[in-house]
Amino acid sequence: MFRPVREPPQKSFRLPEIRSAASNVVKAFGLIWQAHPPSTLGMAGVTLLRAGLPAAQAWAGKLIVDGVVEAIGRVPSADFWTALQPVLPFLVLEFILVTASAVLNQMRSLFEHVLHAHLSHTINTAIIRKSLTLDLYFFENAEYYDKLENARREADHRALSILNDGFSLVQNAITLASFVALLLAFSPLLALLLLGATLPLFIAQTRFSELRFRLLTWRAPEARRMMYLERLLTDSESAKEVKLFGLGEPLLRRYHDLFWKFYTEDTALAKRRSAISVGFGVLTSLSYYAAYAWIVFRTVTGAITLGSMTLYLTVFRQSQSTFQGMLQSMNALYESALFMSNLYGFLSLQPQMKASNAPLKVPRPIVRGIEFRNVSFKYPGRSEWALRNVSVTIAPGEKLALVGANGAGKTTFIKLLTRLYDPTEGQILLDGVDLREYDIDDLRLRIGVIFQDFVRYMMTAGENIGFGQIEALDDRPRIERAAQKGGADEVIATLPQGYDTMLGAWFERGRELSGGQWQKIALGRAFMRDAEVLVLDEPTSALDAEREYEIFQRFRRLTEGRIAILISHRFSTVRMADRIAVLENGELIELGTHRELLEKDGVYARLFNMQAEGYR
Repeated sequence: MFRPVREPPQKSFRLPEIRSAASNVVKAFGLIWQAHPPSTLGMAGVTLLRAGLPAAQAWAGKLIVDGVVEAIGRVPSADFWTALQPVLPFLVLEFILVTASAVLNQMRSLFEHVLHAHLSHTINTAIIRKSLTLDLYFFENAEYYDKLENARREADHRALSILNDGFSLVQNAITLASFVALLLAFSPLLALLLLGATLPLFIAQTRFSELRFRLLTWRAPEARRMMYLERLLTDSESAKEVKLFGLGEPLLRRYHDLFWKFYTEDTALAKRRSAISVGFGVLTSLSYYAAYAWIVFRTVTGAITLGSMTLYLTVFRQSQSTFQGMLQSMNALYESALFMSNLYGFLSLQPQMKASNAPLKVPRPIVRGIEFRNVSFKYPGRSEWALRNVSVTIAPGEKLALVGANGAGKTTFIKLLTRLYDPTEGQILLDGVDLREYDIDDLRLRIGVIFQDFVRYMMTAGENIGFGQIEALDDRPRIERAAQKGGADEVIATLPQGYDTMLGAWFERGRELSGGQWQKIALGRAFMRDAEVLVLDEPTSALDAEREYEIFQRFRRLTEGRIAILISHRFSTVRMADRIAVLENGELIELGTHRELLEKDGVYARLFNMQAEGYR
C-alpha cells in the first residue's frame, strides 16, 4: 500500500530566496570558469554571435520577398538568371547567415562537451576534497550523508544548466532587443501583447521549480535508503546472506515501494505543472493569432508591403518564442541555483575539531609518554557517556592492553588518542602537552593503527600494505619487511603475481582472500608505518589462537622501546601486556598487571577464569 502523496514543506516566494539563487548563479559561473576557461570563453563568444542571427535572417527574408514582388512586374518573361538577379545578393546573404548558424551550433556543442567533462571532474574533486577535511563525526552522522547525497546528485548537471541557461538568457535578451526594436517601429501594442501573454506562465513555472527542489531535498534520506537497498541486492559482500536467508524478494519489494512512492509524488507534480502550462500555452497562442490577424489586415490595406508582413510575422512569432525562452531560462536558472545551494552548503561544512593556531610537531622520541587525565566523552547527539572520568598514564615503551565487553569504550579510547574526536571533558597529554596543540597530520603520522573493521582495498597486495606509509609506496623492500612482520608474506607467496596481484573480486583477475588472510595484510600495513605508537584494535579476531599468539609475540619484539596498545578478547594474548586496563560502561574500573588483577579477584579475574574454563 502506498501512502498519500506528500506535499513538501511550503514556503512563500520571498526576496531572500531570489537573492540566494542569484548569489549561487554567480558562484556557479566562478566554478565553471575554474573548470576550463577556454571552453567558457568559447561558449560566451558563440552566444554573442548567435544572438544577432535571427533578426538578420528575418530582415534577409523581407528583402527577398520585396525583391521578388518588385521583380514580378519588371521582368515578366526574363530568363532564370535575369529573374534571379534582383534577389541574388539577398539569397547569398541568407545562405551565409544560415551556414553561420549551423557552424556556431556545432562549435557550441563541442565547447559544451569539453566543459561538461571538466566541470564534472572539478565538482566531484571539490566534494571529495571537502570530505577529506571533515572529522569522523560527520561520517558517523546520517545528516552528513543526506547533505552529501543532495550535493552530488545533480551538481555537475545543474552547474552546466546554469551555464547553458545563463548564456541562453543573454543570447535571447540580445535577440529580443533587436526584435522589439522592429516591433516598436510597427506597433507598440504588439510589443506589449508579447510581454503580457508570456509572464503568467513564467510565474507558474517558477513556483513549480521551488516545489520540485524542496521535494527532492526533503526526501534525501529515503533516496539514500533506496540506493542502499540496490547495493545490498547486488554487492558481493551481502550476496551470501541475501541468498541463504531468502532476502532477495522481500528487500526488492521495499525497493519497489520506495520507487513507486517517488514516482507517485513526481507524477502528481508533473501533472499539475503540465495542466498549468497547457492553460497558459493556449493564452500565448491566442495572442499570437490576434497579432497575426492585425498584421494581415495592415498588409491588405496597403499600410505595409508583403515583405514587411513576412518580416513582422516572423519577428512576432520568434519574439514570442524568444521571450518564452528567456523566461524559461530564468526559471531554469532559478531552479538550478536552488539545487546548487545543496553543493555550496556541503562545501561550507567545517570540521568540528579546531586546529591550533601554532601547531607543534610531535616529539621524537616520546620521552614522558601519554596521559589520559579525567577524560570523558559523549558522541555528538547522544546523551550517554562513551567514556567517563578515565585517567591512565602510558609510559614510553610500555605495552597496554584494553579489556572489556563490546561497547565498554575501548575503540572510543583509541579514537580519542588518534584525534578522530576530541574529549568532551578532560585532557589527553603527549609528553605533557595537550594533543590539541600538536599538528594533527604529524600526530597521526606517528601513530600506526589497525582497527577491527580495517579496510580491504581492491588494489594490489603491495598497495594494500604500502598504504600504511603512503610516502613509501614505491619502496618494495620496506613493503616486504612490513609484510613479513605481520605474517602477510606467507599469503603473498601463494598469489600468482605476488605483490602485484590484485586483491578482491571487484576487478578483473582479482584474488579474493579469507578473513584471516586479509587480517595479515592489514597487520602488514600497520607495521609499514614508522610510528612512535602502535595500536591493534582486535585486528586478529579472524586468526586462530595459536597464530594470534605468535603474531603478538612478534608484535611485542618489534615494538620494543615504543608505546603499544592492543585490544583483544583472548586473555592468553592480553596477559603479555605490561599492564591491563579494564573498561566497563565507559569507566576505567581496574588497572594493573595480569598477576595483580588476578590477585585482586575482580572483573578481570572473573572474565579470565570464564575464558580459561572454556579451554579445560
